[in-house]
Amino acid sequence: QPQLVESGGGLVQPGGSLRLSCAASGFTLSWYYVHWFRQAPGKEREGVSCISKGNGSADYSDSVKGRFTISRDSAKNTVYLQMNSLKPEDTAVYYCAAGIGRGRTDYWGQGTQVTVSS
Repeated sequence: QPQLVESGGGLVQPGGSLRLSCAASGFTLSWYYVHWFRQAPGKEREGVSCISKGNGSADYSDSVKGRFTISRDSAKNTVYLQMNSLKPEDTAVYYCAAGIGRGRTDYWGQGTQVTVSS
C-alpha cells in the first residue's frame, strides 16, 4: 500500500531550524513530484515547496524563499524540507504530497506539527 510518512516537526524558537522528512513506502518517490504544504489554524492550506521528478528542480513560495530548502534522497526514498530562520508565522501542520504529474497530489502524508515560539 503506497504511504507517505512525515517526521521532524516540533517546537523551535524563532530563528531556529528544523528538518522535515517525507518517507515513502510502496512506491518510488523519485518518479513523482513531491510537494510540501502547510496549514495554520483558521487559514487555508498553502503550498510551500515542490521538487520535480527527473531533474529535481525546486520551487518555493515567496514566504519561504531563501529560508527553506527542499531536497531528495532517492536511495532512502525520502524528500526533506530544511527550514532555517524560522518565524512564528511558519507555525502550521506541514504535509507532504506526491503526484505523478506536476498538478496532481496522488498520495498524502498525515502531517507533522511545527510550532515556532519563544
